[in-house]
Amino acid sequence: MSALPKITENDPRYEVLNRRGFNKRFTGKPEYIRLAETVEDVVAAVQEAVSEGKRLSVRSGGHCLEGFVQDPAVQVLLDMSLMTGVYFDEEKKAFCIEAGTLLGEVYRKLFLGWGVLIPAGESPLIGAGGHFQGGCFGFLCREHGLAADYLYGAELVVVDENKKAHTVVATREQDDPNHELWWALTGAGGGNYGIVTRFWFRTPGVSGNDPSELLPKAPASVHVFRANWNWEGVSQAAFSRLVKNYCNWCEKNSRAGTPEAMLYSLLMLRRLQTGSFGMIGLCTASDAADICKQHLDAVNKGTGLQFTYEAEELSWPAFACNPFPELFGVGMDNARMQGKDAFLRKGLTEEQINTVYKYVTTTEHNIMGGMFGMVTYGGKVNTIAPDATATPQRDCIISSACSTGWGSKEEEAAHLAWNRGLYSELFAATGGVPVPNEQTDGAMINHPDADLADPAWNKSGLHYSAFYWKGNYPRLQKAKMRWDPLNIFRHALSIQPIK
Repeated sequence: MSALPKITENDPRYEVLNRRGFNKRFTGKPEYIRLAETVEDVVAAVQEAVSEGKRLSVRSGGHCLEGFVQDPAVQVLLDMSLMTGVYFDEEKKAFCIEAGTLLGEVYRKLFLGWGVLIPAGESPLIGAGGHFQGGCFGFLCREHGLAADYLYGAELVVVDENKKAHTVVATREQDDPNHELWWALTGAGGGNYGIVTRFWFRTPGVSGNDPSELLPKAPASVHVFRANWNWEGVSQAAFSRLVKNYCNWCEKNSRAGTPEAMLYSLLMLRRLQTGSFGMIGLCTASDAADICKQHLDAVNKGTGLQFTYEAEELSWPAFACNPFPELFGVGMDNARMQGKDAFLRKGLTEEQINTVYKYVTTTEHNIMGGMFGMVTYGGKVNTIAPDATATPQRDCIISSACSTGWGSKEEEAAHLAWNRGLYSELFAATGGVPVPNEQTDGAMINHPDADLADPAWNKSGLHYSAFYWKGNYPRLQKAKMRWDPLNIFRHALSIQPIK
């Protein structure tokens, strides 16, 4: 039995822990919650749940965009938020990060301790546990690649065929008998093989005793910009030209090792009723101000539209620990949302741009939170072979998303209808989903969308694995059979055992 106390409904901590995190669209009701502080705590809690036949789930930061953790079927919730160590492991010559650590703390401690970084996610409130297992897209991925590309090893609590919980360590060393488990953790996503308690990171091919040389150096400064276009007077032709310009820029400037690869931008095509749409971005190059301005001029070229522009210089920790507060820090306490992701190898077609325009300008829906977004992608990410990690999308130029957010349960149906309608029409030629082909390349498991497992919305005939893992899926299934043979760790989009 676990020595940890069971936090039940009569404990004031229960509601706080059960509702912790970002997307409040889903609500679970576990019988109890455990707060782990050590690896031994995790082993004991897992063993107890498995022995009692109870469905178990785990939470680190609480930013899962789907109802994997807040599934009503979950009976036991293991919360990792007290496991927050960040330190240099002298034995492994790698940086160790415990699974409950939030990214803001990861960035802060790595910078203050050694002046280095991991190119991980955007919100500083994301927890390491699930995030690192899904590839880890972020602000600096075009410059440095994905965080998963730096994963040296991980410690997990797994359950064997005899229902025995125990720990295992897997590293990228080729002679490691658990090497395939390490590989699976570079893109399978959380909740598949066990509960990760800590990760180790080190740049591939780099060794030595100086920790400050074993991960990418933090930039001297970050040039941050914001641009805004007022919807008033924006014709469909001008809108189309602007979106096409953005796509063209990404097609021409997604090669690794260039100053342009040190730029990140997000084009936010918000609904007409919000009054404006905008773009935010950053660059870490020495001539960052010029690169950002040239990028913006290229996007606006030939539209005839006026826009506002502002920029500032920030230190890396000041930016990373509080990036774009208007996106990540305001009004998120009770947010409900749905995001539908798609990787693009080529820019949107004219027909697709017209579809976006129709959905963001239509008066048939009163959807304040609706938006179509496109983010610059590629660069260093695309220098890695599709099978070198479990993350296979390695030749894309844009990560796009249809998203909507709302405040009350009563608003949900209208928002989902708008968002699903936009996504389905965008990819109507391939069954309403971004089938991997010359233009599109599936979706990102760290932005999960359960609709891909629903034939009502995925009419392509393809299993959801074809979008997230493509040809890597059979190898991920083999790892599943070895390290989670009883399928203890599962959710709506998990790796399925081989039948």
